Amino acid sequence: MRKLKLEMQVSIDGFTADRDGNTDWMVWDWTDPWTWDDALRRYHTSLTTSSDCLLLSRKMADEGFLDHWAGVARDASMPQSSFAAHITGMRKMVFSKTLEKPAWKGVELVTGRMVEKVARLKAEPGADILVYGGPTFASSLVDADLIDEFHWFVNPAVLGAGRPMLKDIHRRSTLRLRSAQAYPCGVVVLTYVR
Repeated sequence: MRKLKLEMQVSIDGFTADRDGNTDWMVWDWTDPWTWDDALRRYHTSLTTSSDCLLLSRKMADEGFLDHWAGVARDASMPQSSFAAHITGMRKMVFSKTLEKPAWKGVELVTGRMVEKVARLKAEPGADILVYGGPTFASSLVDADLIDEFHWFVNPAVLGAGRPMLKDIHRRSTLRLRSAQAYPCGVVVLTYVR
């Protein structure tokens, strides 16, 4: 069975954005330059390329995620172009409760029955499935007990308040720490498995 892997950047106190939705406190907030060190870049690229399907929330897609990485993939001079090309070429699914048609080219829109759809997807043949989560979407997958691996990219910042990485979780999950790796740029990657 394919694994569903969640990758999220968070602050030390567990937020994905500050009170105003800003992510400028992250060591790398997806803009130029790519301020992660080489080892963290390799880890992230390896995690991305180990998957052949990407799940996104409608909000993340609306915020320009797909267009951004498609543009980076077209520019071979960008250091992120290798994983951006992989993102652009892989199967992409956007989950929404409000849309009736996909607003993005090359994307499957999934409405309703998220748990059943993801469970069926995990049972299909193929490589692993990656989730770049916004907190609401990620929380719904965690609450449904669908995430097999958690990859928390903990940034050296304390926000005090903001958007929590997980919210509205109704079930308890016990996880096992697979690895904890500190990187020279200040990010610590904590990997937990079910």
